[in-house]
Amino acid sequence: MVQLAARTYTINARTLIANPTQEELQRYTAAMPNARRTEFGNLNVQTRVDARSSASTYVVTDDPSTTDGQTISRTEYQRMAALQDAYIEQQDMLVIDGYIGNDPQFRVAARLVIEKANANVAGMQQFLYYTDELPVEPQVTVIYTPNLIAEGYPNSRLIAVDLEAGVTRVFNSDYFGESKKGGLRMWNQIVHRRGGLAMHAGWKVIPVGERKRSLLIIGLSGTGKTTTTFTRQNGSLPVQDDFIALMPDGRVYATENGCFAKTFALDPRYEPNIHRGVTNANAYLENVSQDAGGRVDFFDTSYTQNGRAVFPMSNIEWQHPDGAPPAEVILILNRNDNIIPGVARLSGEQAAAYFMLGETMGTSAGGKDEMGKALRVPGTNPFWPMLHAEQGNRFLEILKQRPMEVYLLNTGWVGGPEGHPDSKKVKIPHSSAIVKAIAEGTISWTADPDFGYEVATAVPDLDDMDVLQPRGLYERAGRFDEYRAIVQRLKTERVAALEKYPQLEPEILAAIR
Repeated sequence: MVQLAARTYTINARTLIANPTQEELQRYTAAMPNARRTEFGNLNVQTRVDARSSASTYVVTDDPSTTDGQTISRTEYQRMAALQDAYIEQQDMLVIDGYIGNDPQFRVAARLVIEKANANVAGMQQFLYYTDELPVEPQVTVIYTPNLIAEGYPNSRLIAVDLEAGVTRVFNSDYFGESKKGGLRMWNQIVHRRGGLAMHAGWKVIPVGERKRSLLIIGLSGTGKTTTTFTRQNGSLPVQDDFIALMPDGRVYATENGCFAKTFALDPRYEPNIHRGVTNANAYLENVSQDAGGRVDFFDTSYTQNGRAVFPMSNIEWQHPDGAPPAEVILILNRNDNIIPGVARLSGEQAAAYFMLGETMGTSAGGKDEMGKALRVPGTNPFWPMLHAEQGNRFLEILKQRPMEVYLLNTGWVGGPEGHPDSKKVKIPHSSAIVKAIAEGTISWTADPDFGYEVATAVPDLDDMDVLQPRGLYERAGRFDEYRAIVQRLKTERVAALEKYPQLEPEILAAIR
């Protein structure tokens, strides 16, 4: 038996390999019965679980008032931890060490302990950690047993988040997202205690003349966050695709040295940078359709739309975080299918309100329970482990200390869902033209009479006014009564949604009344 000790726990395993090379991890992954080699030479693993397990995620606490999430008592957690530790004693395990973040003054030492039988998770996580040097002692740890059933929990699965100890224990899920989010969920609390705000957001830098502007793109998984981050405007480059820390002075800190990208409908014509990263021989694929000959089909959804890939940032053109300027612009994505315009400009209080509302259409990333449904996820961050009001209040606090431009972007449809005779798709070229115009300051605005934010009257290279002003689309289609009904419904629902968070600053709620 091999033992690994750390500050808050000890791992005893039958065998334990610490920090194997990528070559070794690729070899271990290739030996998995559910792994296949693709036409690109990389490995594609089909998992039992194909999305995050929100219903099985619990924060460990004896005081449920400290979180808006589900909780389990510390006694129950200790019982489950003992079961997992006993199971690990009979298993071959891998350990991956690294840092969340690259900045020596801000990075957080992290560790993944995972069954060797699921080596692809270890390989993917190693790409996301910064591993130029390895920490001696982790601050956050994910202990992951994909093949151990958690009896009595939803789907016999458990993700137990012990914020006090900095340890997350995962049972009976082989979906890589539980490893990635396990560390970042705990990192949310660390950033908040340091005075910043952890955000489920991409980060890109757009050149405008001789300047470079940093844009943050907030959005629920699958709503276009990575696509918007990677789409090129003026030769823009991505810095991060998924999680960042925003500080009161506008500084932004990176988290990951790689990208966890959705592959559904991945088209090199529109997303060449992501396609380049995904089709590299070193990338790991998860739940991507392929035929017997290894040919990959990114448009086949027969198993799931939540196909994924992990690749190092070195596979693509990117902007290193050390050279990126402070944030100036924030985009809040809202994949919708009715009256949300392609772009709206928000005041600071409105920005905090829409950030807290986190409105969007659920995607396959949230599993069957969320896909296609209208959702409100505060901060579009389903991995926030504390009270959600703390997100909204910190967001407003930062905007007051450092005012920024904040915009609401619809990445779905206007006028109705796909297939409706009056509906218009907000296409990738539409969104790209909007983002370019935001960066360059070339949009003309007018006040929206219903919601108080500003809507565009003109965007260079985008001449479809229905995308910019859905109110006019409904009027011309003779559907204005329907439009008014949606306006009233949204206003009523939004007030009710924010009233669920009594700790929220009153001015945030007032912004949408």
